[in-house]
This record gives sequence, C-alpha cells and structure tokens, in this order.
Amino acid sequence: QADLQTSSQRLNLSASSAAVAELKPDCCIDDVIHHEVKEIGTHILVCAVSYTTQTGEKMYFRKFFKFQVLKPLDVKTKFYNAETDEVFLEAQIQNITTSPMFMEKVSLEPSMMYNVAELNTVDRAGESESTFGSRTYLQPMDTRQYLYCLKPKQEFAEKAGVIKGVTVIGKLDIVWKTNLGERGRLQTSQLQRMAPGYGDVRLSLETIPDTVNLEEPFDITCKITNCSERTMDLVLEMCNTNAIHWCGVSGRQLGKLHPSSSLHLALTLLSSVQGLQSVSGLRLTDTFLKRTYEYDDIAQVCVVSSEVKQS
Repeated sequence: QADLQTSSQRLNLSASSAAVAELKPDCCIDDVIHHEVKEIGTHILVCAVSYTTQTGEKMYFRKFFKFQVLKPLDVKTKFYNAETDEVFLEAQIQNITTSPMFMEKVSLEPSMMYNVAELNTVDRAGESESTFGSRTYLQPMDTRQYLYCLKPKQEFAEKAGVIKGVTVIGKLDIVWKTNLGERGRLQTSQLQRMAPGYGDVRLSLETIPDTVNLEEPFDITCKITNCSERTMDLVLEMCNTNAIHWCGVSGRQLGKLHPSSSLHLALTLLSSVQGLQSVSGLRLTDTFLKRTYEYDDIAQVCVVSSEVKQS
C-alpha cells in the first residue's frame, strides 16, 4: 500500500488493491503510480508492506520517502478598468524552476458575467501569430506578460447596479511541459477585482472622434446611467472652458431617470485651441435632492488646423 501524506490530507495512491498470492525469491513487484500534485511544501510517501512467511507468521513494515514540492510558477495579476465597462487583465507568469518550460496553454476562463478576448496574438498576412513568436519556451527566471480583455455580457451590462463592489473575473489555466515531457498544470483561484465606484450618476462617452478641426463643431454621444436606488429628475448644464465651447442650450431638462436605467445624449461642441484638449464642463443636477454632479476630463480629443487634417 502507498499513501501520500501532505500538510492537509492523506491520500491513498495504490493502483491495485488485489494482494499478490506469492512472491518468489529474487523477484519483485512493480506498481506504477500516477498522481497530480496540487499542494506545495513537504510531502511524505508512505509505503507499507504486509506479508505472511512460510511458517504462517504475519509481518509488516513501512518505509517513508520525504520530498519537497516547490512552486514552479509565480503568477501576478493586474487589472485595468476602462470607461467602456471593459476590464483588461495583465497576467505576469515567471518560471521559477531551474529548467526551461514549454508553455502549452495559458488561457483565462471567465466568470458567468464576462466574455473574454485574448490579446496575445497579432495578424500577419491574414494568419494569427503569437506575440511571443514561434518559440513558446520559458527559460528559468524569465517572465511573460499575457493580456486579456473582459467585457460584461449584454444582460449584465444593461443593469447598472449589477457590476458593483468585488466581482469575480475568472481563473487562469496554465499548462506546460518540462524537459522530459512531463506535463504540469496550474489553475489559479477565482480572480477578483474591485469594480470602480461611479457614485449615484455615471456619465460615460459612447462615441467621440479622435481628431477634429479647429473651431469646427463636432458631435459626441454620452450615456447617463442612474446607479442609485431612487428615481432622479435630471437637468443638464454645459459650462465652457478656455478651449472647449458647448453648442446648444444649457439647463435643459432630461426628465426622470429610474434606478439602473440609462439614456443616450447627443451633444455638439467645438474647440478654439489646437492640441490635445480635455472635454470638461458637464453638470447634472438632481432636482429632487438639489444635488449637482460635476464631470470634468471626460475624454480627450486632438484638435488640429483644417489645413493639417486635409493634408
């Protein structure tokens, strides 16, 4: 019988429970054991043998084989929250063993709230190619960075109050092979991130041009979402800055906005200064509570002379 003792549990590894009827002199019994190690730290393999001699005496002995299981990979993660509700996950994977690894698979299994897109390939001549090239070996102490984009599923994205606080993103599944072709696998626990707080009212940009002409009107589309648990009656005010000038009537009534509801708003503005300009100066007032929400540095736009853009 073969058992594996770890710091948390004792596992029976014996492949066969059938006893050998007879063991002749100078003969041996071979038992091949396959076990996926899932814990790091001290492991003890306990081999126990029970047998009966020719005289009918029952004998028993055990042997202990102690070994250490070291962590093969060091995994670090970073989250970046985009204004479009997308979440970018950067996973840094370092080989902390003394031998090269063949990275067979590094994937992200998203939670039920998200769809995932891997950003670790580039298109060359119509074919997808890994950003790490054709060689997928990870040398000792080398680090690779994998990038993933998670986007909320439609049923969750439409509900403003769902993605709040700590949310589960998913888990990384990493498969590799060592020098002798031995396969290793590491699956992280569920990755969590703190969703950014937007207060009672969230204002985000749906569309905005990258480049606009100096002193020429351009359009943007804003999305206003009620993140609170009460109905709001909103009024929009537009305040000009040194570079940005809003076109239209300030103080317009937007009407009532129910909890977790959104509305889209088309606005027109122009810039009187060239360069990279910040879109600022929007104010939303809830007439029920007489509370004003200020929105500055919503986005940036590149303003160029009309001659430059035409050339």
